[in-house]
Amino acid sequence: MKQRFSSLDVKVIAHELSTNLVSLRLSNIYDLSSKILLFKFAKPENKKQLLVESGFRCHLTEFARTTAAAPSIFVQKLRKSLKTRRVTAVSQIGTDRIIEIQFSDGLYRIYLEFFAGGNVILTDNELKILNLLRYVPEGEGQESQRPGQTYSLDNRQNYRGVPDLTKDRLKGALQTIVERSEATATNPKNAKKKPGAELRKGLAVTINELPPILLDHAMKVAGFDATVQPRAVLENDGLLEHLLRSLKEARKLVEDVTSSDTCKGYIFAKLRPGADAADDNLPRESLLYDDFQPFLPRQYEEDSSYKVVTFESFGKTVDDFFSSIEGQKLESRLTEREAAAKRKLEAAKADQEKRIEGLKAVQTLNVRKASAIEANVERVQEAMDAVNGLIHQGMDWEDIGKLIERERYRGNPVASIIALPLKLHENTITVLLGEAEEPEDEEEDEAYETDSSESDSGFGSSIDTNQKPQGKRLAVDIDLGLSPFGNAREYHGERKTAAVKEQKTRLQSEMALKSAEQKIAAELKKGLKQEKPVLQPIRRQMWFEKFLWFLSTDGYLVLGGKDAQQNEMLYRRYLKKGDVYIHADLHGAASVIIKNNPSTPDAPIPPSTLSQAGSLAVCSSSAWDSKASMSAWWVAADQVSKSAPTGEFLPTGSFMVRGKKNFLPASQLVMGFALMFKVSEESKAKHVKHRLYDTPSRPENPAETPDGPTDKTHDDTENAAAGEPKAGSDAEDSGAEEDGSNPRANPLQSFEGNAAGKGRLDPIDETEPSDQMNQLTIANEPQSSKPDQAAQAENTAEDEDVESETDTTPMDDSQQKSSHTRNQSAQGQSKQKPKRGQRTKAKKIAAKYKDQDEEDRAAIEVLIGASAAKQRAEAEAKAKAEREAAFEAKMERRRAQHQRQQRETAEHEEVRKLMLDEGVEVLDPDEVANLSPLDALVTAPLPGDEILEVVALCAPYAALSRCKYKVKLQPGAQKKGKAVKEILEGWKAVSTRKGVIDEKGMDKERMWPREVELIKTIKAEDVINTVPMKSLKIMSSGSGGGSGGGGGQAKGKGGGKGGKRK
Repeated sequence: MKQRFSSLDVKVIAHELSTNLVSLRLSNIYDLSSKILLFKFAKPENKKQLLVESGFRCHLTEFARTTAAAPSIFVQKLRKSLKTRRVTAVSQIGTDRIIEIQFSDGLYRIYLEFFAGGNVILTDNELKILNLLRYVPEGEGQESQRPGQTYSLDNRQNYRGVPDLTKDRLKGALQTIVERSEATATNPKNAKKKPGAELRKGLAVTINELPPILLDHAMKVAGFDATVQPRAVLENDGLLEHLLRSLKEARKLVEDVTSSDTCKGYIFAKLRPGADAADDNLPRESLLYDDFQPFLPRQYEEDSSYKVVTFESFGKTVDDFFSSIEGQKLESRLTEREAAAKRKLEAAKADQEKRIEGLKAVQTLNVRKASAIEANVERVQEAMDAVNGLIHQGMDWEDIGKLIERERYRGNPVASIIALPLKLHENTITVLLGEAEEPEDEEEDEAYETDSSESDSGFGSSIDTNQKPQGKRLAVDIDLGLSPFGNAREYHGERKTAAVKEQKTRLQSEMALKSAEQKIAAELKKGLKQEKPVLQPIRRQMWFEKFLWFLSTDGYLVLGGKDAQQNEMLYRRYLKKGDVYIHADLHGAASVIIKNNPSTPDAPIPPSTLSQAGSLAVCSSSAWDSKASMSAWWVAADQVSKSAPTGEFLPTGSFMVRGKKNFLPASQLVMGFALMFKVSEESKAKHVKHRLYDTPSRPENPAETPDGPTDKTHDDTENAAAGEPKAGSDAEDSGAEEDGSNPRANPLQSFEGNAAGKGRLDPIDETEPSDQMNQLTIANEPQSSKPDQAAQAENTAEDEDVESETDTTPMDDSQQKSSHTRNQSAQGQSKQKPKRGQRTKAKKIAAKYKDQDEEDRAAIEVLIGASAAKQRAEAEAKAKAEREAAFEAKMERRRAQHQRQQRETAEHEEVRKLMLDEGVEVLDPDEVANLSPLDALVTAPLPGDEILEVVALCAPYAALSRCKYKVKLQPGAQKKGKAVKEILEGWKAVSTRKGVIDEKGMDKERMWPREVELIKTIKAEDVINTVPMKSLKIMSSGSGGGSGGGGGQAKGKGGGKGGKRK
């Protein structure tokens, strides 16, 4: 199996990486293992992941992998130097197996080595090594590599360029091969080498830009015999020309492979045992990958034992090849851990069963012994009397044993049933008795023969109460201090004690098994956490997932901005004709829009959808933390504008609203975290929903269609009220129980206080106060003109660009006052008369210094230090003038920027007004391409659905009434990151309970294996940003298993009533 890149692979992958990575920025670097690194590159709407395994491979990957908990020191240094830097070039060093990645026009470079032990080396623009993955000591044919040294490129393979393939070069290569073969001919190790491969291996070393497999392919295509000896080719000009043509064909193939941006890739696989070779559409699990190449070698094409799998790009080929092998290893490790856990559990069960069986055997044996005593009372009494009599006579215990043995040889029937050795120190003897169900033979002769045979066999030398003696007689211990019936009672008592012990052991066994099961499950869970999960493809987010989003119970797509930039994007790109804008007059409230059907933009939005969108706006504001239930309001799309009144400037994320605001009822502070599933196109048809884009038509009777909320003036509130019963009946399950109001009440009816605000301009400011202070500008118009401008703005239907585009900028009041004061002081000084004596003093000074010129005066001032103050004052005045000029230039640039933004805003508003008036709908390609996936998102899959992906979202709880997996959230003190992790872990824990999972996937109330598999792939870090609240409290949860999935700490298990959290 191929494990590392060849020089041709490196050339092709470097060419593809240059096409895909150049102009992208490095967002982060992660450790996957000690030798595998993951580079994440990104720019808007384009994300790539580069996987680098030092010494083996390097390719873009489409599979999600688990990163290390903490970065290594090497990765930390890479992040410090390369993070956020742009990739400017990716290339191969000569024809060597080295890839160079340049960042910031060569300011930093990374060299990836794919030979020997491999390495990842970071250098600066002068090739000075800053950091490297593996320190390399100096050795034979290898230079030392350490931080501070210079990374040498001169000794790399064909670094100065690939030499031309000429006849003289080929002759030199063949001569070198012949000399090496003659030098190693005497070595006995070379006798085992494969014959006929000398020419191919020699050319791969001497003409090193062509790998061996490419040489084989070229020779087969050209019809050249690869088994010819190099000396024969060197001596035959015909063979030499033939070989030269085949090598040139190989060089041409390399040029063809790298001529386009992407190159096709081929994987060569063998069939697993039991797979059908005639099936052309074999799954990947039925193939054993063996090799991959950027071209189709003739030797694999002619071999029928290989299955060829073709890919559109070589990067995908390498990714699928190594990811398949990596996935198989991960699966085998996980399977081994699960098998080990099962073996431990089975061993614990077997141990408990063994203990119970042992107690049952003790009970049975005690019953048998008691029955044997009761059946042979006379013989037992005779044996007891005989032994007790000898003891009373004072005979030594050893002599008693010898006497019994001697009497047994004489055929004494009493001695024959007494087993040796005696246990007189315990005041007991062992007798051999026949069991009650087997009457003994009354003939003494047979009894004597049996007794003597047992004595001869040495049975009495070792007594085992758990074994039957030979002749089916039972060895029973008799207490000499009790009667036979007393001994029988003792055995019955022991049987009762063993029975009680068995019952207790059985109860304890169940508890022990349960404890062992929990312990083994905990160990398995801990072990599975240490193991990396099975590789899963990276899920590409849909265009609306970058916003706050949900699908209302009526099937409308609701979008909300997470910050001011997203609010601006929603307004400029997605607020179209017929849509509705929802907001709340609260700090931090998101701008929310409801996307209407583009084919019927005048259709009304149902009240339930408006209520749910209003809840999202309120819950994302400061009302959530203050636990205050507030109201949101909605307006039509044409009432929202980016045009500011004259002399004002709207920052990013702020808008102006004209006309009346339609207030909604107070929203409850109840949100939910839920999962939706994406199904295939075939399964989508089975879901009958009133999704927006599935029902473009409206009722044919105009009388039943209420006036829509997109009416520009909103004068007639009765029309909105008349449309309420129809819209309310369409959303019976829209969460009326959560709102606590009649579902047929009219949430569209405006409050009376709104009538006075008609025609007023209301700014919607969603930026922080500190940001607003930085964005304020001083109006150029005098104060006296502001009332006229305000009156003009109120009477104007659409805003106009009022910014002055003249080159001159009038001074403000402070500048005018200061200039006027300076002029007055200068005039006053010129009109003042000199004081008494000053004229005479001036004449004396003029007479004294009349012979001094300017140079003399300057020299004297320097000597006495009078010029220093003058120079300092001039320098300060010059610096002040420069600062004032720079400030004026900065203000001029800011005014020009504001004017440009206002012109662009005015142009955008003009185009938007035209689009709204004419009904022109322009959708982005991403939006058009992803309208259909909205229909593929389902809240609860049906039996037989093919589930592709799982999508997490946070929305008002009323909008999640149909979701199979959902959790109710309310204001609280728990951080959202911890809460999301708890919810996901709770769902995973529920899936491990017995009876929760329906293996057949038919019961909609239970969890399905595919759902559990997708839930386990969700990472909390990826879905935390879907929750707009910073802190919350988990109230209750629902899952397919019918039990709580909100985590072990949550009360109200079973998805029922919520409990108060600690």
